[in-house]
Amino acid sequence: MSLIERTTHGSIVELKLARPPVNALNPQLCTDLRNALAEAIAGGAAGIVLSGGPKVFSAGLDVPHLLSLGDDRAALLQAWEAFFGAARALAESPVPVVAALAGHAPAGGCVLALCCDYRVMADGLYRIGLNETQVGLVAPEGIQYLMRRMVGPQRAERLLVGGEMVDAQRAFDIGLVDELASVDEVVKRAHVWLEALLALPRQPVLETRAIARADVVAAMQPERIGLSRFIDAWSAPDTQAGLRALIARLGK
Repeated sequence: MSLIERTTHGSIVELKLARPPVNALNPQLCTDLRNALAEAIAGGAAGIVLSGGPKVFSAGLDVPHLLSLGDDRAALLQAWEAFFGAARALAESPVPVVAALAGHAPAGGCVLALCCDYRVMADGLYRIGLNETQVGLVAPEGIQYLMRRMVGPQRAERLLVGGEMVDAQRAFDIGLVDELASVDEVVKRAHVWLEALLALPRQPVLETRAIARADVVAAMQPERIGLSRFIDAWSAPDTQAGLRALIARLGK
């Protein structure tokens, strides 16, 4: 059974992450997202809306699952490859993708949003960001580039080094998200933006988009992610301590 719910609205397909309670990104969810995106595009979708759950778009990688893999390097590599494969598929999509963020989007949830063309976020106390350093991880260079692309190099440095999460209003103010809406209107506003884009001459839009987003595609290539180095650092004491502290907080 797929962990992605698909809804078709004319030429727009909504793909909804459906792994409650917080859409933690395990290998199946990541693989299902990649497959659903490919199927929607092959079926003629002119645009994609990527949505998640209420209150939490996606809480990021499924850390308990990753820790359960222990020192199994092959299994860890497979899990992380599934995630980066899903993110890369969004970045490389030949049709525009809008992230409809009706809730929090930390870490991996933020990465998925950064790979999309446009981000609509629920106004209020919801937060978004790359908080990797707070749990003992290092954001790969390609992911850091995507943050710099959105908010500028100096602000990106501050956010990345401190692992800072920002609320919806600040995210909008600094350009991390493109639009704010009430939580019940997030998906609707994503459709409105896509529909306006799809009303323009199709081929010029797609060709211009491909040129404009070539750097996004390049940032997500394996050499910019350095997954082997990432896995090498996974067992470092600081990383393991940070991850286990995260699990302890989640359990409270």
